[in-house]
Amino acid sequence: MNSTPSNVVIGVHDGHNASVAMVRDGRLELALQEERVTRIKNQGDAPENGLALALRMANGSGATARVALNGLYMNYGQWQREKILAEYRQCSAFRGRLRQSLKNTFVDRMYRSRKESIREEHFEALGIERRRLEPVEHHLAHASAAYYTCPWPEERVLVLTCDGSGDRVSATVNIGEGGRLTRIAEVSEHDSIGRLYALVTQRLGMVPLEHEYKVMGLAPYLANAGSTAKAAECFASLFEFRGDSMAWRRRRGVPSMYAAASFLDRILDGRRFDHIAAGVQKFTEGILSEWAIRAIRETGIRKIACAGGVFMNVKANLAVLEIPELEDMYVFPSCGDESNSIGAALHVARQGGQKILPLGPLYYGEAITDAEAELALEAAARTKRLGIRYAADIERTAAEKLAEGKIVARAKGALEFGARALGNRSILARADSPGAVRMINEMVKNRDFWMPFAPSVLAEKADQYYSKPKPVASPHMMFAFRSRPGKRAAFPAAQHPYDFTTRPQEVSAASNPDYYRLLREYEVCAGEGIVLNTSFNLHGEPIVYRARDAVDVFLRSGLQYMALGNWWVEKQ
Repeated sequence: MNSTPSNVVIGVHDGHNASVAMVRDGRLELALQEERVTRIKNQGDAPENGLALALRMANGSGATARVALNGLYMNYGQWQREKILAEYRQCSAFRGRLRQSLKNTFVDRMYRSRKESIREEHFEALGIERRRLEPVEHHLAHASAAYYTCPWPEERVLVLTCDGSGDRVSATVNIGEGGRLTRIAEVSEHDSIGRLYALVTQRLGMVPLEHEYKVMGLAPYLANAGSTAKAAECFASLFEFRGDSMAWRRRRGVPSMYAAASFLDRILDGRRFDHIAAGVQKFTEGILSEWAIRAIRETGIRKIACAGGVFMNVKANLAVLEIPELEDMYVFPSCGDESNSIGAALHVARQGGQKILPLGPLYYGEAITDAEAELALEAAARTKRLGIRYAADIERTAAEKLAEGKIVARAKGALEFGARALGNRSILARADSPGAVRMINEMVKNRDFWMPFAPSVLAEKADQYYSKPKPVASPHMMFAFRSRPGKRAAFPAAQHPYDFTTRPQEVSAASNPDYYRLLREYEVCAGEGIVLNTSFNLHGEPIVYRARDAVDVFLRSGLQYMALGNWWVEKQ
């Protein structure tokens, strides 16, 4: 039986790392990044493939479903890596400075109006009439994702959003109560700490909007050095809170973060790259913690829900989690802009009277069937030397190979949403084998030498391996925790080798029965309920989606073993 049209909302993010979501009767039924389908990393603009899937899933209401858009306008054609790098290099040039001075003027309003029209033309070409489009302000979409899926829907919740920029804003403070969000403070994009972190990423020779996690991974090696403290103070001197304000701002004489590249080059000249990385991380942890403390004290609300790309920084999340004023914390999974298709859809659904249901496990992409897997493997086996067999107990087979020290790729069930692999599109290894890190890097990942891998752990055993400052759940790898000294030898390959923090995925039988059973079988074989888990993809490519993607990566990599659906695959 089809839902009535008003009960189906399709959410769309049509910027960098485009995505689609669908909410029916308050339940999220689809969340998919366009890159997974096109196989182009961070694919942007209108997500044609994801939108077509959402319309098919909407059944009879597809022609009239409401379409919620992330942001009041979108700048198309700017998501490619080369264009992002060019924009960051040129942001301090005269043209870039002039553009910043014109923002929030009549000229800027004309610019945004033109971008709105171009966006509408794109959707009309995809069969979505302009009258069906419902733009949702960018940070309202972030706040909606965090608030409507948080663990405390019946309580007053403090909702924080923070990112580079969206609709001319970079951070907000909101109160969620009774199903409604009220914004009580905001930070201009000119004062964006997310943009600052991206500028530092670019200055260190990495790609902004993509490699900030590498800066975070490098930071611990010099986190406690005196030179790092000086670098952090340098960054902190750019901003200030005034009085009891819940919003920071740039100090006098500091240019807009959207025209600050040359300014940063001058003040950072002569500082070592690792001091800069550690300094910007230390600054970010400090300003987010102070911000949260101020908001808690001002509102009296001690439970916070967070979203926006800055909260992808799991070490900063740990710093906030440790403040005494905080009682509990929730971070929306994969809370960069890709999640705003979900946030926009939830906002429009709630405004339409739908009761938003709990988020649940994050597996919202299409599932790999055994028939699909068999077809993909048959095609590959014609030209490649592969051993293929159907395994009635594929989880036990994979667990036994892992216990032997083998690296196993796994692609089974529905696709997980977001930046973090959650077991269904993962490469797995023994977490107690440092050699596994080198093997995975040589086989497939080519990961920077300083970057750690993360673990999947049986949820009921999590407390054995690491400690938490507050009893938060970690099913989506959105927090870092400190490993317990007595257990570090059990998973050295899945924690940071210098500061011994770890970014776990806690797996329960309810969240993913098959993957949970694999971990239980591994525990029987190896004595530990924890494995190394990294995404199933080649370096620079999206996580695999369909069975053919998994087979393609398997054949082009040094991987030797794969569990594809219920098929066991070995290279001969």
